[in-house]
Parts: sequence; structure tokens; C-alpha cells
Amino acid sequence: MTTPITSGVPQGSVPVVAGEPRFLYLLRHADDNLVLAQRLAEWVSWAPELEEDIALANLALDFLGVARALYTYAGEVEGKGRGEDDLAMFRTEREFLNVLLVERPNTDFAHTMARQLFFDAYQLELWEALSSSADETIAGIAAKALKEARYHFRHSSTWVIRLGDGTEESHRRMQAGIDALWMFTGELFEADDVDAAVVETGVGVDPATLRPGWERRVADVLAEATLQIPDDPFQRTGGRVGFHSEHLGRLLAEMQWMQRTYPGMSW
Repeated sequence: MTTPITSGVPQGSVPVVAGEPRFLYLLRHADDNLVLAQRLAEWVSWAPELEEDIALANLALDFLGVARALYTYAGEVEGKGRGEDDLAMFRTEREFLNVLLVERPNTDFAHTMARQLFFDAYQLELWEALSSSADETIAGIAAKALKEARYHFRHSSTWVIRLGDGTEESHRRMQAGIDALWMFTGELFEADDVDAAVVETGVGVDPATLRPGWERRVADVLAEATLQIPDDPFQRTGGRVGFHSEHLGRLLAEMQWMQRTYPGMSW
């Protein structure tokens, strides 16, 4: 695979959100999971078959559960009294630190499965590595999430192969999804000062070390699916420091409006 050329972040930009590295690290991964959960929930009642409708809803709940655990612990680490609802519902678009990949719109089902394949393969590597974190809470969250990630990867792999090696039309759509989302994969493996700090303390993992395993998993699936790995080296980045596409603002507006309209409401 070619070395990516990253772009899309204003020159000299700095993270919008300040805080202790472990807090920011937790926030980044919590945001990844929350935003992806919301995207998958959009498929409920729209999936191509009833069984898949239920499967995608369950996947969304898995990612939401991981996000809740990470937000709860992030609030404890921050020590300012913020809980999971505060961190999920009362931050602005610029304060979210998720990668751009997870906020991409669903488009069609093939695009969704391409996004899932890329992210599921990444999380398999991530949770396996973090299961040995020096932070026992992070290690526990990662160990539980790893079990779910194995199923997630089997699910997305099966669909990518089914569509890629299916009809002429399904192959075309699946390849289009892979091509469209490839430019958002490089950001998964970028490292900055936050990553360096948590790696130094044994709490986190260097994202670059996850790339070889991810590449092998993705390449194996695409080969079986008779799909081509894109050769365009251009990569979009910026999500980890709060620079997002217009799609995240719309997603958050829908997701947060109830809590922002009626703060503290419970039912």
C-alpha cells in the first residue's frame, strides 16, 4: 500500500479541546463510537432486509455501550463533575474529536459496509492492543469491546465479500464505496502529542503500530471480494483536532436537540 498524503487541516491548527492526555484519548475513542452508533441507527427500518435491520440496530447499541463506558471514565479522569450525557450531548461540533470516517453519511448500503469494514478492522487491532493497557479501567473496557469487535468484523467482511463478489451492480457499488471512503482511513493511524503522552505512560497505543494488522485484514477481505485497493494516496484528516465535515454538524443537531432543548430531562 502507498504512503498516504494527508491534507485537509488548516496550517498551524491546534486542538480545540484542551485537557489531560488520558482524558483527550478517552474522549477521542468515545466520540468515534458515539458518532458511528448514531450513523448505524439511521438504518433502522431502512436496511435491505429485516434481519439486517435488526443486526445494524444491535451494532449501533454495541458502539453506544462502548461510548458510554469511555465517556463515564473520561468524566472521572477529568474530575470536573461531567458525566456521559454532558460529554455526549453538550459539546459542539468543534469539540468532538472523532475521526472523519465515522461521520461520513450512509449513502447506500455498500458505502455503509465499506465504512464498517475499515473501522471494524481498526478497532480489532485497537482493542486487542488496549487490552494490555497499564490503566486497568481502559484495559477492561477494551477487553469487553474486543469480543464485540470480532463479530462486527465478521459481519462487515461477509457483506463486503457478498456484494463485491456478487452481481455486476453489487460489485460496482461496493467498489464505489471502497473508493469513496479510502481517503478517510489514513487518519486512523495518525499520532500526535496526545498519543505520545499516553504511549509513554503505557496507557495508550501508538496508532501507527495498528496499521500493519489493519492492512492485512482489509487486503484479505478485498481480495476475496474481487475488489481493488484504491491507489490514490490523498488522505483527509482533521477530526482528531476538531475539524470536521458538514455532516457531523447535522448529525449532532439531530442527536442532541432533545437534551439541549430540555436539559436534564429524564424519562
